[in-house]
Amino acid sequence: MKKHSIKQLHSFLLLWGSQAVSQLGTAMTDYTVIIWVYSRKGTASSVTLLTVCTFLPTIFFRFLAGSAVDRWNKKRTMLTADLLAACGSLAVLALHSADALQIWHLYVINFLLSLMNAFQEPASFVAVSMLVPKEHYARAGGLQGFSGAAVSILAPALGALLVASGGLELVLIVDLATFAVAFLALLLLIRIPEAERKKTEEEPFSKTCLAGIRYLKEHTAILRITLFLAVINFLAKLGNDGMLSPFILGRTGNNQPVLGAVESFVALGLLAGSLITTMTKPVKKRIPLIFTATGLVFAGNVIQSLTSRPWLWCAAAFASYLLAAVMNVNLDAIMRERVPVEMQGRVFSAKSTLQNFTIPIALLLGGLLADTVFEPFMLADSPAQRFLSGFFGTGKGAGIGLMFFIVGIAGMLVSFTRLRKPAYRELDRTETETIQTSDEIGGNNHEQQ
Repeated sequence: MKKHSIKQLHSFLLLWGSQAVSQLGTAMTDYTVIIWVYSRKGTASSVTLLTVCTFLPTIFFRFLAGSAVDRWNKKRTMLTADLLAACGSLAVLALHSADALQIWHLYVINFLLSLMNAFQEPASFVAVSMLVPKEHYARAGGLQGFSGAAVSILAPALGALLVASGGLELVLIVDLATFAVAFLALLLLIRIPEAERKKTEEEPFSKTCLAGIRYLKEHTAILRITLFLAVINFLAKLGNDGMLSPFILGRTGNNQPVLGAVESFVALGLLAGSLITTMTKPVKKRIPLIFTATGLVFAGNVIQSLTSRPWLWCAAAFASYLLAAVMNVNLDAIMRERVPVEMQGRVFSAKSTLQNFTIPIALLLGGLLADTVFEPFMLADSPAQRFLSGFFGTGKGAGIGLMFFIVGIAGMLVSFTRLRKPAYRELDRTETETIQTSDEIGGNNHEQQ
């Protein structure tokens, strides 16, 4: 990265680096807690329910939070949300230290942490838009993806090391220490400018809450791609994005090192994809890239379902998530470029609610289908089971493998068929092209009159 670029991104780099440290602590806790829950219940639904509690409030409260974030000071919002989230980790530490921690405690605490995240994420999204020049949006997205991938690589190994050294308590203490680093950096070192306030600030809160939805209705291309993502998220959570842990642990007899290896290759793929988007020039035609990458991501589900070899699971995970990182960076860049910064909190929240409301449904359905339909089916002897076992194997995890295959085929069909839809191409037009198109339409209408 050039010195000039580094100077332009100085405040963003401080925010990015300190938040990455905090994310590492949180990821270590999340990884350790999933293992803790699965070791006590041993069911896919116990893990997916924990994830549902993490997603649900964020999805449904973010719709209101986006309007609040556009009105509130972004820095204070982020500081308050982070502080309350740290109280959740402190509560888990206190309960575990007193030997009183129960699984239902984690469900409740994750629900409350998710509520804080409903405010923190849109505030952070807008803050990055305020700190980063427009020409560096893709680079900033690549750096965020890079740190997220690095966290995913380090978290399982460091989490396991800390558990071996001092148990879950040590992991939580380190989590709280990393939070302190991010909190103090944001409080003392980073100034986030505020967007110019407009007359919408004087509108009733109930009306501004609907502004994001109105914006999406008026910009049909963004609405269409949001609904496409809702379908993709539903399928992804039924596949390896939501069911990877029970699939690997089931197929390997609860072999945690294999799970850690596959998850590390997930992170390495995200890392590689983020590096590619950071180091290369932004692509001009993002929409074909997004749909192609999404279709190939689901091809990874098909590959993983048809093998029991860990190295193939790792290779498919690496390739799939490399493409996922490229897709996500380009989607974020489209949003930052297309939506006025003073509207981004509301539009981001409305878009996020629409595209993510399918996630908890899929997670609940996925755990239920795995435990009551697909796993029992692949464990029971029948002609269909004997035929399918030649492709998906036998024993625990084979049923989830069958789910992966079905989801992979469906995801590929949904993604690749979008390439033929012209309605999305508007998002690839530059501002000049959009103005020219509008002028041409206006000119044609004038001639007709």
